Amino acid sequence: MTIHTPKAVAGITLPDSTIAKQATELLLEHGTEFLYNHSLRAFLFAALNARQNKIAHDTELLYVGSVFHDLGLTPHYRSLDKRFEVDGANAARDFLHSHGLSPQALQLVWDTVALHTSPGIAEYKEAEVALLNYGVALDVVGRGYADLSEKHRQDIVKNFPRTDFKKTIIPAFYEGFKHKPDTTFGSINADICACMNPDFHRKNFCDAILHSPWTD
Repeated sequence: MTIHTPKAVAGITLPDSTIAKQATELLLEHGTEFLYNHSLRAFLFAALNARQNKIAHDTELLYVGSVFHDLGLTPHYRSLDKRFEVDGANAARDFLHSHGLSPQALQLVWDTVALHTSPGIAEYKEAEVALLNYGVALDVVGRGYADLSEKHRQDIVKNFPRTDFKKTIIPAFYEGFKHKPDTTFGSINADICACMNPDFHRKNFCDAILHSPWTD
């Protein structure tokens, strides 16, 4: 898949380092145009939030986290037994390890990807983790929509179209983990399974407690 990536959108310059370019190439190779547009919108929303609120962060690492955050849904990166967020986080860590980044940077990006669907936790972590969670939530459920100017909104969507996003994202999510529904226990992904599969039975934490092997 060949797509032209602009140099700047909504006043935000897209990273063009070797690491950023190679990360983008992996997204284009193994992802879809739909995931590419979503991932770049999430980065831009995150970066705008950082600029508006003067949040110091590593732009390159935020970009890599944004690019990898949904790659765990793709056939190339998804596992048989791990949450898709963990698959994406592992892929991002392996990618950055190949570039010789520090253990601290590897862990930071791992957390950024792994926690991007964890509201109530991600926003209290490092800046990059919180920013990506914000950017993804803005794109998926509109959190912070009113804080984004109409001009920036139009510029971002013009360059990275939503293409019927609301109707497409749920089945896109489900396609990535329908073969391992048990991995959605305790996460928002269980809602996806329940929406897409009428035979899906949610695990219940209270049942797990009451039916544990302890005799008390």
